[in-house]
Amino acid sequence: MKRTDITALFPDATDEQIDKIMNLNGADINKAKGDLDALKEQLTAAQAKLAEHPKEDALKEATDKLAALQEELDKRNHADALRTMRGKVAAENKIPAALLTGETEEACAEQAKAILAFAKSNGYPSVRDGGEPQNHGITKAEILAIPNERERLKAIREHIELF
Repeated sequence: MKRTDITALFPDATDEQIDKIMNLNGADINKAKGDLDALKEQLTAAQAKLAEHPKEDALKEATDKLAALQEELDKRNHADALRTMRGKVAAENKIPAALLTGETEEACAEQAKAILAFAKSNGYPSVRDGGEPQNHGITKAEILAIPNERERLKAIREHIELF
């Protein structure tokens, strides 16, 4: 603000009044400059503190590592839950837990039923008994001595009773 600005606003003002207005304005300006200097010092201090802390790259790296560890923990928790569930189904059905591969308790229960049904049977399909072995002029040792694999397999099929 200039004296001419004050005189234009207050044409009847005396020099003494204009001096007082100018002094008040100067005091306000000096106070504002002091506040500005204090804020500049605070900004410099804050920037120095910020420079001491890890950068955004380090934060991103830590966040990525945390996500990877969380994923690994989730996988282990899932595997542990499966192992526990399979162990429970195996114990209920009195079968080895290693034979169960289902992802749900219902799937494992179905597998257990199938395993138990297989175990109750003799495990092999019923084959009609061929009676007494008949000697067709060839022995097991002679069949196994046939050098051509295709002919040897054919002879085995034809004389299966020898095996």
